[in-house]
Amino acid sequence: MEALRDVDPARIGAHALLARLGAGGMGQVYLGRSPGGRLVAVKVIRDEITGHPEALARFRREAETVRAVRSAYTANLIDASLAAPPFWLATEYVAGPTLSHAVAERGALPAQTCRRLFAALAEGLASVHAYGVTHRDLKPQNVILGAQGPQLIDFGIARGVGDTALTQDGQAPGTPGYTAPEVLLGAEAGAAADVFALGATLAYAATGRPPFGTGVAATVGYRAVHEPVDVAGVEPGLAALIEACVAKDPAARPTPAEVIGRCAVRDALVDDPVYPGLGALGEAVPLHEMRTQGPGTPPGGGYTPTQHAAAVPQGRGRRGVWVAAGVALAVVGAVAVWKLPPGGGSGADDRTGAQGGNPSHGQGPSQGPSSGGQGAASPAAQVPAGPPTYIRQTAPNLDDYNPIHRACTRPPEEQGILEFQTSMPRTPDDPQLKSGKVQIGYRTKNALPDVPPYYVAVVVKPQHEVDENGRSTNVTDNRQLGFVAKARDLYEGDELEWKYATYPDDFSMQLNGKTVKAPPLSQDPGGWTVVFRHATSDTDHKSFLCEGFDSGV
Repeated sequence: MEALRDVDPARIGAHALLARLGAGGMGQVYLGRSPGGRLVAVKVIRDEITGHPEALARFRREAETVRAVRSAYTANLIDASLAAPPFWLATEYVAGPTLSHAVAERGALPAQTCRRLFAALAEGLASVHAYGVTHRDLKPQNVILGAQGPQLIDFGIARGVGDTALTQDGQAPGTPGYTAPEVLLGAEAGAAADVFALGATLAYAATGRPPFGTGVAATVGYRAVHEPVDVAGVEPGLAALIEACVAKDPAARPTPAEVIGRCAVRDALVDDPVYPGLGALGEAVPLHEMRTQGPGTPPGGGYTPTQHAAAVPQGRGRRGVWVAAGVALAVVGAVAVWKLPPGGGSGADDRTGAQGGNPSHGQGPSQGPSSGGQGAASPAAQVPAGPPTYIRQTAPNLDDYNPIHRACTRPPEEQGILEFQTSMPRTPDDPQLKSGKVQIGYRTKNALPDVPPYYVAVVVKPQHEVDENGRSTNVTDNRQLGFVAKARDLYEGDELEWKYATYPDDFSMQLNGKTVKAPPLSQDPGGWTVVFRHATSDTDHKSFLCEGFDSGV
């Protein structure tokens, strides 16, 4: 859960907004409050896809599915606006962490807790299937551990019997590692595919590990089709049930009712010694006062279009003013102005323009301890004396681009730059990729007077790790930093001009004290990860945007 940003609306429909709950491929999700005080989750479709007929059809289908399915295991639809932009829907808000978050924080769950959770989720699936609906994207991130039991969320790609298939670029629905083999091979996702996802989800809960390992989507998908699920160390009876659910042949999988029977639970999930404590891993509902829209916002709240990586770095060094997306926001009658405090200011909200600190010593946007990035920042290191040469690896690099979903598998380590733009080829048919060279461009659209340097290092990572000679190894779970271009100040020269780095010409890697030149794209065809990192020294750098491209086969 994140605080609202100035680019967020104060209201959607009749619902006042309290916080950001998260974002997905379809749009932004907010925590809201109804006029009567009821907490709701408000999902707003991204403005850049409102003109896409298929995206709108998906969103309307999601609303229709949530409206139709009335279950103790799903959040009920409260309100929706599907006739004209902004398109949104509001459902009951269920407090509690996702299963993914709970396991990441606590570790693998005990076998008996897994059995009780298994049975509850199977009952939820049976309830959904009774309405003629398949979820098609069950995974740990889409299970909320509510106080009374788990809730299934995100029916964005769910389908009812007789619905027309909606796909994007021919990709299979679902998430790699949780998508059934028959779906990956081109068949329709039926009820048995949901059972496969259920088994994979419980494998994650029981082991704390991805059920078919990590890596690029194609690698994980291959394992799901051809290799056994990872249940190493799981109690044998539970492991056998998981393996039955993820059988390669959908006809061999148990039904949800059979799963419930094999779990043989005799008491309530809420009486489990572990489950109630997992709720404490969730986030408290914010209690701050509701903010109001700025001058000129239409009555009823208006809507602010989403921006690419539109996060604001906190605590900029010298005072500057960022005028955010003026043209886009003028459509709804409001222009967001970011007031940034002098260097050293660290008040409760750096966007208030509060005075503080010594204006002669600027600080970079990353404050406080490292959040698991490549290096921990110290206050003195926030303003580098000059650009780092080539950043070095200090921790495993977990950034991984999924070419099927065209998204990275983990969030950035620090908030990005407002209106930061990138340019690169994306698909194998692009002439650049066919030529073997990739020009990666970036810039900011904001003119910022008198600001300290913000050094950006571009990192390109192939699917496989490389050896000291630059040759690909058989390690597909690549945790090397990747090949790096020299860091450049985002604001040098004309800050609005594009800055470019060309792969492989401008990229290299430091490996065991040796400089390894970047190999050609043809050496490792498939998905390549491109990460933009904010560097304050050669060992202190954090990702703020992850993208990628598919070089083909």
